[in-house]
Amino acid sequence: MIEVFLLAFALSMDAFAVSIGLGVKTKKFDKFLALKIGLFFGFFQGFMPLIGYLASVGVGSFIETIDHWIAFFLLTLIGGKMLYESFEESTEEEIKIVTNKVLLILAIATSIDAMAAGFTLSLLKLNPYLSMIIIALVTFVFSIVGNYIGIKGGGFLEDKAEKIGGVVLILIGLKILIEQTLL
Repeated sequence: MIEVFLLAFALSMDAFAVSIGLGVKTKKFDKFLALKIGLFFGFFQGFMPLIGYLASVGVGSFIETIDHWIAFFLLTLIGGKMLYESFEESTEEEIKIVTNKVLLILAIATSIDAMAAGFTLSLLKLNPYLSMIIIALVTFVFSIVGNYIGIKGGGFLEDKAEKIGGVVLILIGLKILIEQTLL
C-alpha cells in the first residue's frame, strides 16, 4: 500500500509545481480559485491512471513476459522528463489570467504522465480504483498547498518538487524491475 502513496506523491509533484507557479502569478490567496485548482488537478491526476490501467489490462496477456520492463521504461521516462522539465522555465510565465480553460489545459497536460504510470498499477498489485482515489486526493491537497506556497513567495520550491517527483518515479520503476527479474 505504501507504493500507492509514493506513486500519488510523485505524480502530484507536477501539479504541485504548477500550482506554486499559479500562486506566484496570482499573488493573492483566493479560496475559490485554490479549490478549483485542487479539483481540476486532483480529478485528472486521479482519472488518467485508470485509463492507463485499463489499457494495460487489455494488452496484459500479450506483454506479460516483458511488462516489468515496459513499466520500468515508462516510469523512468516520466521521471526523467520531470527531472528535465525542472531545469526549464515554467509555463505559468505565459499565463495572463487563470480561467477554467487554462486550468483544464494545465490539468490535462500535467496528468498525461499519470496515464502512463497507471500502466504499472497491475504490476504493483494495487487496487486501481482505490489508487485512483488516493492519487486524486493527494494531488488535490498538494495543489491547494502549492497554490498557497506560491502566493506566499515559495516559487523557489517549484523546480525542487518536480525533481523529487521524478526521482521517486524512477525509483518505483527500479523497484518493479528488480522485484520482477530477481525475485
